[in-house]
Amino acid sequence: MLKRSQFPEDFIFGTATSAYQIEGHAQGGAGPTHWDSFAATPGNVVRAEDGARACDHYHRYEADLDLVAAAGFDAYRFSTSWARVLPEGRGTPNSDGLDFYDRLVDAMLERGIKPAATLYHWELPQALADQGGWRNGDMPKWFGEFADVIARRLGDRLWSVAPINEPWCVAWLSHFMGHHAPGLRDIRAAARAMHHVLVSHGTAISVMRDHGMTNLGAVCNFEYALPANTSPEAAAAAARYDAIYNQFFLSGLFKETYPELVLEGLEPHLPKGWQDDFATIQAPLDWLGLNYYTCKRIGANNGPWPACDELDGPLPKTQMGWEICPDGLSHFLTATARDYTGDLPLYVTENGMANPDVLRDGKVEDPERIDYLTQHMDRAVTAIAEGVPLKGYFVWSLMDNYEWALGYEKRFGLVHVDFETLTRTPKQSWHWMRNLLVGAQT
Repeated sequence: MLKRSQFPEDFIFGTATSAYQIEGHAQGGAGPTHWDSFAATPGNVVRAEDGARACDHYHRYEADLDLVAAAGFDAYRFSTSWARVLPEGRGTPNSDGLDFYDRLVDAMLERGIKPAATLYHWELPQALADQGGWRNGDMPKWFGEFADVIARRLGDRLWSVAPINEPWCVAWLSHFMGHHAPGLRDIRAAARAMHHVLVSHGTAISVMRDHGMTNLGAVCNFEYALPANTSPEAAAAAARYDAIYNQFFLSGLFKETYPELVLEGLEPHLPKGWQDDFATIQAPLDWLGLNYYTCKRIGANNGPWPACDELDGPLPKTQMGWEICPDGLSHFLTATARDYTGDLPLYVTENGMANPDVLRDGKVEDPERIDYLTQHMDRAVTAIAEGVPLKGYFVWSLMDNYEWALGYEKRFGLVHVDFETLTRTPKQSWHWMRNLLVGAQT
């Protein structure tokens, strides 16, 4: 049975959410975002659902933080909404938005919870999307201005900060695959977004350093790319998938280059002088966060670059249809430290599963999630024993929430949310986490 004593004494356990997924974006003077426009376009989001109401965390944050504290979590990873703070993306801040994050951070500190902030978790102000968004070379400047506003108001109280959550999703999933806002399928847009995201990250790190802030990091997402068969073609396709998904952003952050397997397709579309931006991109970091959920079976495809087939795999699957593959977490913890970061502290900043949880007689039984978390935490224990400098682990997510293009169907939370009444019910997995972190309670 997993025990907290298996982890180092100073190991940080946390849980995570993001602004647009839980706050209720229609409240408190927030400006429109490209996610609002994307969701309002037929066919993009299940039932055209959006984050206007979400979990109403904007009004219920104190009770939600009580659940974080009662479970024994050391830290809470949350995000600030750019459009809530700067409704037009630039210019005069929205005082109601800044006041909300003031209250939120203070409420964490009052409960002994470390505030782990992410500046941007995907809700770009529509006014900036209208100017090209992440395709626009001015984005690093605009993002630096946003970072400056947050640093001035909250910087003295934040335990940690990462500028951008999951650059692959911000850039590739959204500009090449078209699955997230702004919903583009454009290789040139994707190339520029991939690069501008990294330059914006480095710019924000430098801005926050100038304010004396510390414990600044980056958060990247990872997906274990496995060849679907033993053919050389499948191996080559998996290597290309791995380079785009897992290595592009790490290479930019830590190696001052991009992988050749990515440049073979993207280099003609990168902005002029892109090589000169690595000094900004490589702003020194205090830690790296890894978001990990699943693996992907990759087969060869004869289509244009970067064609591959994503095939079904044999492992048990989550409500998302994602294979449960804890070996992938082991791989990335070991390979990232070995190939990129060395002794730099690592954190698992997101790990969890969607499950078709049902509330019955006031309870939600989710043994599948407990098993998922146990398997992945076991891999974390092993990685630490093998010398990986892993310093913390964050469960995604605190509560069921808006799952982007999938609307409110997929439930990742430790806490069940009834999206009609907004009633919160801690699941079996929340009680399991509490028992792990603070011991059994009556």
